[in-house]
Amino acid sequence: MKLGEPAETTGDGGTGVLQITPDTVVFTKNGGGETSVNGTFVVVTMKDKAMTAVAADEPAPISGAGWKWMAADGEMVDVGGGNAFNVVMDKYNNADPVQPGAWQWRSQVFDLTPAQAKGGTLIYIDGEEKAFRWKMPSEDSGPNVADVKKQLEF
Repeated sequence: MKLGEPAETTGDGGTGVLQITPDTVVFTKNGGGETSVNGTFVVVTMKDKAMTAVAADEPAPISGAGWKWMAADGEMVDVGGGNAFNVVMDKYNNADPVQPGAWQWRSQVFDLTPAQAKGGTLIYIDGEEKAFRWKMPSEDSGPNVADVKKQLEF
């Protein structure tokens, strides 16, 4: 899939359906008062929407599911490495289960080398361990670039 294309995913523990749409990607050395340890923060925002009559949530990374970055050479990088875990944006920082009929903004931040960041693939593993992949552009892209950059100012 490409940036902006939605995927129908199964929620954590197999409960509910989340439509997840990664919509914006920003590449920066600094964000949220933090500096990338590896050279580049890749910040991806996504819209999570509950599609069934029950609340749904993304699985926690500790479960082995959730978000990962695959570099062009195939190297897999987990979300939150380096200083990425410390980068917070108010608008894109929701983490509660999404209630029926509702949606919320979320974000994932990766601390990558410039080589890992270029031409990568965003991977999401849902509550049934099914993988969804989005080919990511190598430059700032998406409808919310300006807003994300503003949110990253500290």
